[in-house]
Amino acid sequence: MAELFIKSEIIDRSMEEDIFSEVEPFRIKMVEPIRMPSREEREKCLDEAGLNVFLIKGKNIFIDLLTDSGTGAMSDRQWAGLMMGDETYAGSRNFYNLEEAVQDILGFKYVLPCHQGRGAENVLHTSLIKDGDVIPGNTHFDTTKAHIEHKKGRAIDCTIDEAADPYIDLPFKGNLDLKKLEEVYKEYGKEHIPFTVVTATCNSGGGQPVSLQNMRAVKELSDRYGIPVCLDGARYAENCHFIKVRETGMEKHSMKEISRMQAECFDIMTMSAKKDAIVNIGGFIATRHEEIYDSVKNLGILFEGFVTYGGLAGRDLEAMAIGLYEGLDEDYLKYRIGHVRYLGERLKERGMPVLWPPGGHAIYLDMKEFLPHISPDQFPGMAFCAHLYLESAVRGVEIGTLLNGRDPDTGKNRPAKLELVRLTIPRRVYTFKHLDYVVKAVLKVWEKREQIKGFDLTDEPPVLRHFTAKFKWAE
Repeated sequence: MAELFIKSEIIDRSMEEDIFSEVEPFRIKMVEPIRMPSREEREKCLDEAGLNVFLIKGKNIFIDLLTDSGTGAMSDRQWAGLMMGDETYAGSRNFYNLEEAVQDILGFKYVLPCHQGRGAENVLHTSLIKDGDVIPGNTHFDTTKAHIEHKKGRAIDCTIDEAADPYIDLPFKGNLDLKKLEEVYKEYGKEHIPFTVVTATCNSGGGQPVSLQNMRAVKELSDRYGIPVCLDGARYAENCHFIKVRETGMEKHSMKEISRMQAECFDIMTMSAKKDAIVNIGGFIATRHEEIYDSVKNLGILFEGFVTYGGLAGRDLEAMAIGLYEGLDEDYLKYRIGHVRYLGERLKERGMPVLWPPGGHAIYLDMKEFLPHISPDQFPGMAFCAHLYLESAVRGVEIGTLLNGRDPDTGKNRPAKLELVRLTIPRRVYTFKHLDYVVKAVLKVWEKREQIKGFDLTDEPPVLRHFTAKFKWAE
């Protein structure tokens, strides 16, 4: 449901052509060796992990595309910032540097640091969600949905219908459908909707961006019903880049200007800084409303730590403050989005079923096309990840029915609209040659796809099962 004023990527990609340059905007100052385990070692590792690649030790992975969370390479300035850590329990100067960065880049007055994104979600959701509440949004991610359900609430997906088509080429497939959203508002009312969440970019939907126009429309609609709007901003900077290059009239604005315009559409923001702030640990809740800050700060103290450290060392706060600026740098974002797109282009050229257009942080493979003979209840994405590891020691992650979990009312698997494998690219870590190797690895699995079997669960945790579940090959 692309808005009329938004340029179709099919018609005009001229503004994105310069990001295809295969040149990293940084020099490599330090390296970390990686090792290729033998086929025999890989088979043993996978067996010991119960076929779940989450449970394989990092030393036995050659290229790790499991997640972009906390896996980026910090800059020389961030490492220097670690040496400036003020470990004062209350009132660390590093907190005030972080607060100033959030106020400058995002415009939120109040900042509550947390140890990571799910820590921020836990504090916010415990404060605002009560039994029976509903939280509408655009394809809630796993921890978001798990926290909502842990508080006896329910997540309602209001993403545009086109997001369920992996091959339709639209610029903002993460957008919310305003008609769906208003129907939820009318049915439940503000007394049962503590907030609406907008995830930008939309991870479970393929890393797809949300347009500024859509955000403004969501805010206007929500204000009419008296419902606050929360930005899940783990990848807010990548979303800003897509707004700049895909939304009419936005190309003239700086990244900071777009960031401020984007943030103006929200009352609250949660952030896992392990993504777009390029740190190994950290996060925060930010808001422009004193009453919301007052409602979360005491739970923040209870769960995370005092309001000026939030479960983090002062040095972590400093690295986060610096990383917020670096993650919004335009040259870096051109490289970052181009690096991801490079992998998608190479796979698509070779006939692989790639969700299109590429998102900001990962390339997603469509398992309904890749392994059509495996039913969602036998987790084709997990089967693919197992074979990808066996063939290449590359680790990806399932984003499908396993991650979607079970319906809390019926106990049955919730079929995912999209059955995907995510190849998630850490920031400033791998070169284009590494991505070429990943292409070859995916092609090796493709050649053997007809012989691949599905999975049966042998050990299933009750919450966030995909992290630690174990499996056997289906008969």
